[in-house]
Amino acid sequence: MASTVQIPLVGGTADGETVTVELDSNGRPPLTHHHLGREGLAGAQIYELESTAGAPGWRYCWRAAAS
Repeated sequence: MASTVQIPLVGGTADGETVTVELDSNGRPPLTHHHLGREGLAGAQIYELESTAGAPGWRYCWRAAAS
């Protein structure tokens, strides 16, 4: 079973929410997260992984809306 971690979303429409993602074989989460909107992937908000000093050690920061 793969390890998971909860990572906060910062900025965009999902600011303040968290997502649970699977860690890869090196213990790292995916580099991006596409937070789906009502329109599915067409309305997704794109978040990019950033390192942080505190736990869990990462956050996803809003970059753009999918168009």
